[in-house]
Formats: sequence, C-alpha cells, structure tokens
Amino acid sequence: MRDDNEAFVKDGDSSARRMGLRKPGFKKKVCKFCQPGAQPADYKNPDMLRRYITERGKILPARITGTCAKHQRALNAEIKKARVLAYLPFEKK
Repeated sequence: MRDDNEAFVKDGDSSARRMGLRKPGFKKKVCKFCQPGAQPADYKNPDMLRRYITERGKILPARITGTCAKHQRALNAEIKKARVLAYLPFEKK
C-alpha cells in the first residue's frame, strides 16, 4: 500500500517540497513611502512620479512597484493631478 502523502509527490521533487517547505528566493517588496523620513508623493515632483509610470504613460500597479495600498491610491491621485497640469503626459505617442 502507498502512503497518501506520497501519492501527490511527483518524481524529481525534493524532500523539502514533500515536507511542505517553500523555495527560497522571493523577497517581499517594501513600500518606499512607508520608510521613515520618506517624502510623500507630490504632483510638483514629476521626476519622482515618472518612476511609477511606463514609457507609454500607464500607471504601474502596486505589485510591481511595491507600494502599499494606501500609498498607491495617493500616488495615483498625484500622477493624475500632474497630468492635468501638464507636468506628465497622458500618453506617449
């Protein structure tokens, strides 16, 4: 008879995987704006805001930039203000 745990383990999996351990190597991104002494997002600083938009002008998601939900919402609002005031382009042609 076969053990139930072995039924789901494929050939080539390491013993660590069988025990339910994860692979090392993933590091959680840290919000830049949550750090002590960090300046908040500001529409008057387009150089800092350009880091959070693509070359085509799209706003990058939080899972890529590493910002927390609170600061991602504030960042989106500041980028949109900067676009209206022509500090940043709406789209790149």
